[in-house]
Amino acid sequence: MTKPTLPELLHAAVTAVGGVERPGQVSMAEAVAEAVDDGSHLLVQAGTGTGKSLGYLVPALAHGERVVIATATLALQRQLVERDLPRTVESLHPLLRRRPEFAMLKGRSNYLCLHRLHEGVPQEEEDGLFDPFEAAAPTSKLGQDLLRMRDWADETETGDRDALTPGVSDRAWAQVSVSSRECLGASKCQYGAECFAEMARERAKLSDVVVTNHALLAIDAIEGAPVLPPHEVLVIDEAHELVSRVTGAATGELTPGQVNRAVRRAAKLVNEKAADSLQTAAETFERVMELALPGRLEEIPEDLGYALLALRDASRTVISALGSTRDKSVQDEDAVRKQALASVENIHDVTERITQGSEYDVVWYERHDRFGASLRVAPMTVSGLLREKLFTDRSVVLTSATLKLGGDFNGVGASLGLSPEGTEGEDVPQWKGLDVGSPFDYPKQGILYVARHLATPGREGSRGDMMDELAELVEASGGRTLGLFSSMRAAQAAAEELRGRLENPILLQGEETLGELIKAFAADPETCLFGTLSLWQGVDVPGPSCQLVVMDRIPFPRPDDPLMSARQKAVEEAGGNGFMAVAATHAALLMAQGAGRLVRATGDRGVVAVLDPRLANARYGSYLRASLPDFWYTTDRNQARRSLAAIDAAAKADGK
Repeated sequence: MTKPTLPELLHAAVTAVGGVERPGQVSMAEAVAEAVDDGSHLLVQAGTGTGKSLGYLVPALAHGERVVIATATLALQRQLVERDLPRTVESLHPLLRRRPEFAMLKGRSNYLCLHRLHEGVPQEEEDGLFDPFEAAAPTSKLGQDLLRMRDWADETETGDRDALTPGVSDRAWAQVSVSSRECLGASKCQYGAECFAEMARERAKLSDVVVTNHALLAIDAIEGAPVLPPHEVLVIDEAHELVSRVTGAATGELTPGQVNRAVRRAAKLVNEKAADSLQTAAETFERVMELALPGRLEEIPEDLGYALLALRDASRTVISALGSTRDKSVQDEDAVRKQALASVENIHDVTERITQGSEYDVVWYERHDRFGASLRVAPMTVSGLLREKLFTDRSVVLTSATLKLGGDFNGVGASLGLSPEGTEGEDVPQWKGLDVGSPFDYPKQGILYVARHLATPGREGSRGDMMDELAELVEASGGRTLGLFSSMRAAQAAAEELRGRLENPILLQGEETLGELIKAFAADPETCLFGTLSLWQGVDVPGPSCQLVVMDRIPFPRPDDPLMSARQKAVEEAGGNGFMAVAATHAALLMAQGAGRLVRATGDRGVVAVLDPRLANARYGSYLRASLPDFWYTTDRNQARRSLAAIDAAAKADGK
């Protein structure tokens, strides 16, 4: 039997999922196969509706080596494991004459811990353990969640938090899960043989395809101890999110509450002298943090430096003491000790990192209304880490609907540690950028309207002219509006203003769970949904319920964002254009994602309205516009209103 061709395999897979083959999908599959065969790397931009998951799954499965697929969102992980992979494997089986196995793998804290469930959580205030099931009144929400999880533990095959429906709060889940640092280890744990996290790892080792998330991929790269099984091919979907997820995984944080918890956990397990030194250091740190003002610390102030050194030395002493002291009065001492050790090690690692003062790290204070002050440290850039850890010993395919900014892939490539496309060199990863387009006819399906006549938005203050414009657009559209705002304050102000002016229902992010809000928005065409960051990327509402997407302003990072401003300054000091490399790239990515909410299906019509004249007037405006879908462009407000009214009338005539 001759080996099946890629077009044959793709045709079989597309037919199995009830889809239609698209030219972009075919081009993508061919490019992925080529990159995998010659061990090179590929950045591929594939617009919504291209069918990109099959565009990489089919060539990866045909190649026959193990492939790891990392995604940013839970929704896509589920889609891959519950829908795309089962159907694709089934359809390719007769042609490949093998049935590739697949599995999902997440970080340890995503799985139910049987030790925690049966033995309880190490108690900090008293000796021994408490039973959270008895401590939480069965009538309380927490108590009910815990009882439900106890029943679920007997029937679940995976112990995966996301398989528990309805879900539970973070507080409830914390009672039955552990971090990798708190885990006793399968050999030491009496439940090791039945451990859900260990079973997930074993399944991954035996699978041809492992689906994971960006966070676990980041941990795998940062910590050096491999979590993922060896693989020949790595596919990173939703790749526009990768840099922020890796940055998040590489960020350390220290708060007085966290330090005090570590003190309580360690106190009963170490000698008095070690416990007292950590307690004293914690009190000094807390006093310093009470006076902390938000912002970057280019140099560590003397009082903070002293507090951090004291914390570092005291935590080092406690870590040594934890290894030798045994206390027979403490029940399940190994679990109590492991939890204490995890807390103190985190303090030691963060204080050591900040006191060493690497030029590649950014340190800053943050202040939260509810949680008080925190001290944070993050890498100036993760490009070096990604170049070194990601692009060696395997072929990497990165895909997203938004990778090409300002007309090329080099901006995103640079953030990933890649030299400009086509650069030759011994240690230079070879990569290619490919835009396979979109099945949508953007110039016919959508209009990009920039409100050129409005005043340039300032940092704060009300924007009366913007509110008038927004109300007029929503009215012309008959509702059907997704409002994307640069801050929660702006979203709240707009919702309040328009609720007073219009009869259309205005939903506001935060007033209900995101899932419920999106459901309500999709169900009623007259409804509007206003919100901030997660709406820019997380809303998929095809059809007449979303015919107007409004952005209140260009979403540049806040000027006082310590990490972004430090990155911008570093680019400038190296002779580059910091604003374009950092702020404009950040804004372009978000705007491309936001504009992508409008057209989700071939029948969709509508307007993306940007209420910020800088998109039309500023020098960088053309770069940002080149990053957006190729909509028909206008600055004529009457044209925008007439088009919206016509689209609304057409939808009503269709009974929608």
